[in-house]
Amino acid sequence: MASAPQSAAHVPHAPLEGSARTWGTIALSAAVFMNVLDTSIANVSLPAIAGDLGVSPTQGTWVITSFAVANAIAVPLTGWMSQRFGQVRLFITSVVLFVMASWLCGLAPNMETLIAFRALQGFVAGPMIPLSQTLLLASYPKALAGTAMAMWAMTTLVAPVMGPLLGGWITDNMTWPWIFYINIPVGIIAASVTWGIFRHRDSPVRKLPIDSIGLALLVIWVGAMQIMLDLGKEHDWFHSPMVVTLAVVAAVGLAFFLAWEFTDKHPVVDLSLFGRRNFWAGTVATSVGYGLFFGNVVLLPLWLQQYMGYTATQAGMVTAPVGLFALLLSPFVGKTIAKVDPRRYATFAFLVFALVLWMRSHFNTQADIITILIPTLVQGVAMAFFFVPLVTITLSGLPPERIPAASGLSNFVRITAGAIGTSVVTTLWENRAALHHAQLSEAINLGSGPATAALSGLVASGLTREQALAQVNRLIDQQAFMLAANDIFYASALIFLLLVPLIWLAHPAPPSAGSADAAAGAH
Repeated sequence: MASAPQSAAHVPHAPLEGSARTWGTIALSAAVFMNVLDTSIANVSLPAIAGDLGVSPTQGTWVITSFAVANAIAVPLTGWMSQRFGQVRLFITSVVLFVMASWLCGLAPNMETLIAFRALQGFVAGPMIPLSQTLLLASYPKALAGTAMAMWAMTTLVAPVMGPLLGGWITDNMTWPWIFYINIPVGIIAASVTWGIFRHRDSPVRKLPIDSIGLALLVIWVGAMQIMLDLGKEHDWFHSPMVVTLAVVAAVGLAFFLAWEFTDKHPVVDLSLFGRRNFWAGTVATSVGYGLFFGNVVLLPLWLQQYMGYTATQAGMVTAPVGLFALLLSPFVGKTIAKVDPRRYATFAFLVFALVLWMRSHFNTQADIITILIPTLVQGVAMAFFFVPLVTITLSGLPPERIPAASGLSNFVRITAGAIGTSVVTTLWENRAALHHAQLSEAINLGSGPATAALSGLVASGLTREQALAQVNRLIDQQAFMLAANDIFYASALIFLLLVPLIWLAHPAPPSAGSADAAAGAH
């Protein structure tokens, strides 16, 4: 054990060797895989979960946002907890609690209970990803740090690809609780192997004060904001006293949180980092980009299953190939990021994201699976050039001792933006669909020749007039939600283009910022 009170991220243990390093890498990667998988596996299962628990699919998005918000709140606490309890003990505890929370999610009898257990699952998962990076880097010689992070990054890219496929197959062939139960054997094996290899490599433990008031304010304003976003669409937004109250609580909570964190000696979140241009420019660009990306990732399978007749498995097959080019190109980005201005790579990523969403904005109800698949494949190129370059920009110029705090804060903002993106996109989708439905319905009247002919044809085929009108209304619904999705895809493409100048507000990142630290913060 090191006697000096060093940062928990720099404990001077000798690198692992041979089979211990191999099995240690596999165990850590398996835990990360399980964690990241749970951010995407529920996406294609939302209609099944919502139907089984008796709520609407848009209410079912709470299953995703509750996990994301709780996870975002836990991430900034990782540094304090790792120094208080030790990195290895905290990692093992995180994995074991994640397994227990997954089991509880599968047993949930109603949506309220499932959301509560998903929030618990997200919170206990908070330390898992940053600590897996720390333990993995400590297992390899410095010369192989880039290789270690490349292997780790590959795991985090495979998981989102497998999530929709696995979630879709399980939903169609088993029952939805099994999307959570599959974590149990993976988590138990990962925790057992990690403990066996790393238990003698724990970090020094120090008793540090925790900013309990700052943490409480963080939970209050983030929680109130997310509940407001999720309930707003069901309660007519600011026409509802409850939504107004939540908005006031979120705004006041944020104001008190900012005032407290800027004055406390041991803040739970180091807000002084936003005084650095690269940090705030990189964090804002990453977070807005991720919020747009994640919101559209949730929207696509919802649209495919509700209005295009796709099964959960088919929706998973359409969304899964996003990781193909990401997997192939990520090693190239990792090797060249130190030689190329990361602002160029980030600009390329945003332009490709804009192209993908522009292509999707031209979808129609006759789109075949190949038409839908092509933008998904191209999106993988953008993903490869998105995370590492932007994190390189965000963390550039920071001293090593501030990297963990900066990585935790930027990840907190990014994860919170992902949850906000999901709520905003699903709300706008419904609102725009209602507008398009009203406009399309105006054409269905006795003076419209095509409408009269269509109704007569349906009645002639054996339907009653009420059934014929219901059939026409279903077609109008399908068109309205298709047009609404097109609106969101198009607006998202424009926002990605507007983010490009923001990247160039940052200073050029020095070459030293582009290696393991950037990879370590990427997810």
